[in-house]
Amino acid sequence: MDAAARIAAIPWFAALDAGARADLIGRGRLRRRRVGEWLFGEGDEDTGVVAVLEGALGLHCQAPGGREVMIGVLQAGGLIGQSIDFGGGPRLLTVICAADSLLFTLSDQALRQTVERHPSLWRALLALAYGQQRASVEALAALVGLKPRQRLVAQLLALSRRDREAPVSQGALAELIGVSRKAVNGWLGELEAAGLVTRGYGRLQVLDRAALARRLRD
Repeated sequence: MDAAARIAAIPWFAALDAGARADLIGRGRLRRRRVGEWLFGEGDEDTGVVAVLEGALGLHCQAPGGREVMIGVLQAGGLIGQSIDFGGGPRLLTVICAADSLLFTLSDQALRQTVERHPSLWRALLALAYGQQRASVEALAALVGLKPRQRLVAQLLALSRRDREAPVSQGALAELIGVSRKAVNGWLGELEAAGLVTRGYGRLQVLDRAALARRLRD
């Protein structure tokens, strides 16, 4: 499958009118980035949309006291972005590649030019903003409503939804759920001994999603 077809298959693009989808794909750029590479930073005014075709992006923000923390991971098939041109503001997050990645980027200019020809794109951009807001609310609910072990299981289930592999290190996972790396290592060891996960360099493989889901319910 060529790059244009892969972009068109991403759910957000697939829901667009055919004309708007083709116009956007023609105006965007493909970029390959290595693990650890910085894509953009919190406060940047060069806004737009990024889609992940391969790999994963780590989402970071500044916590009180100036410490930068990871708050999420965007995997293949996901989009993130905002636009100063469409009523938004500067970037809210710092985005760093969590794995070698192939990305498709759309600048504000590309979005503006497409909207001029396809006004229906406005609705899609509003839907994207709502989806990001909903994800933030769900993450906050998990942080407040789940105990640390449950947050670990919930993150493993969320991160492995696509191909049963969570593209995060144990340290990053600890940061995502707000506990020490030592605690995460111990809990992952228990899950590994039970045959539910395996640990690898910079990633975790989920072997039994159903059993993990039962642990989350219990």
